[in-house]
Amino acid sequence: MKIVVLTQNDPFYLGDQLNYLLGRLPEDVQIVGCVVFDVSPFGKRESFWAKAIKTLKIFGFAFFVRYGFKFIKSKFVSSNKVGSILEKHQVKKINIVWNINSIESLELIQSFNPDLLVSIAGNQIFKKDLIELAPCGCLNLHTALLPKYRGLMPSFWVLKNDEKYTGVSVFFVDEGIDSGPILVQKKIEIGNRSQESLIRDTKKMGMDAINEAISLIQKGGYTVLENDDEQSTYFSFPTRKDVIEFKKLGKKFY
Repeated sequence: MKIVVLTQNDPFYLGDQLNYLLGRLPEDVQIVGCVVFDVSPFGKRESFWAKAIKTLKIFGFAFFVRYGFKFIKSKFVSSNKVGSILEKHQVKKINIVWNINSIESLELIQSFNPDLLVSIAGNQIFKKDLIELAPCGCLNLHTALLPKYRGLMPSFWVLKNDEKYTGVSVFFVDEGIDSGPILVQKKIEIGNRSQESLIRDTKKMGMDAINEAISLIQKGGYTVLENDDEQSTYFSFPTRKDVIEFKKLGKKFY
C-alpha cells in the first residue's frame, strides 16, 4: 500500500510523533510522499507576528515565553524537525505552492499514485476531489472521542470542561468538519495530566491508531462507527476568558 501523508510543520510535538509512526508502519506499507503545510495553530494562515501577538494576548506572558523558547530552540535543533524526520525515513517531501485543492496540487499528489491519504494535523480544508483522489480514501486523526469535541484544540477543551476521559479518533474524511465515519477510536483517562502531557500522550496513541486503521484497510472487511451529528459538539480556538476560567479550575498547560 502506498500512502501520501498531509501534515504541517509543527515545531513542538509532531516530529517525535511522526518518527514514532514511520518506525512502526504495517508490513507492505510505504509512505511515498508527504505534504507539509505551514504551521497554523489558530486554524488559519496568519503571519508569524500575528500568531505571536495572539498567543501572548490569549495565553499570557509565561505561556508565551515557554513556547517562544521552544520555538526558537526548534530552529537550531534540527533532529526533531518534521523535515528532518522525513529525511531520516527517506520520505519525499511534496512541495505544494498552491492551495491543496487546486488542479496543480491534485495532479502532483496523484503523480505519486497513492492508495490512501493520511492527514495528521492537516490545516487546510479538503474538498471532494482531494478526498476521493486515492482509491482507499483519506484518513484523518483527531485527538478527541468524536463526535464530541469536533474542531480546534480538543486537549484544552476536555480539560476546561473537566472531562474524565478523552481519546483519539481516526476517521474517513468527508466534506464536513471532523464528521466522517470513524474507523478506529481509543479512550484514555485524563487523570491529573497537564495539557502538554495530554497532547503528547494522545498524539502517540493517535499514531498507533493510524497504524491500526491502515492495517484494517489492508485486510478489508472492516466496519466503521457512526460519527453522529446529533451527538456532536464543536469548539473553536479559546479566548482569553476561556484561558482564565481554565486556570481557575486548577488546570495546567504544562
